[in-house]
Amino acid sequence: MLEEALEHLVKGIVEHPDEVRVRARKIRTGRVLEVRVHPEDLGKVIGRGGRTAKALRTVVNALSDGKYVRVDLVDLNEAR
Repeated sequence: MLEEALEHLVKGIVEHPDEVRVRARKIRTGRVLEVRVHPEDLGKVIGRGGRTAKALRTVVNALSDGKYVRVDLVDLNEAR
């Protein structure tokens, strides 16, 4: 549910909504939601001074029922 909610929010912000990908990974302390966006949209998702990213993290944490969730933002071209 968190993945879908985050994906919906991010798609409303970006210019290339078809390229938004949210992937969940389990870690020892909780979960990581990795958001990949088009390189041109990364600035929009982060926002001025990180305000948009902070707001997205706040919403996700409010929906997480007290469980630890980390949100990472990366562009589609970043190599892993």
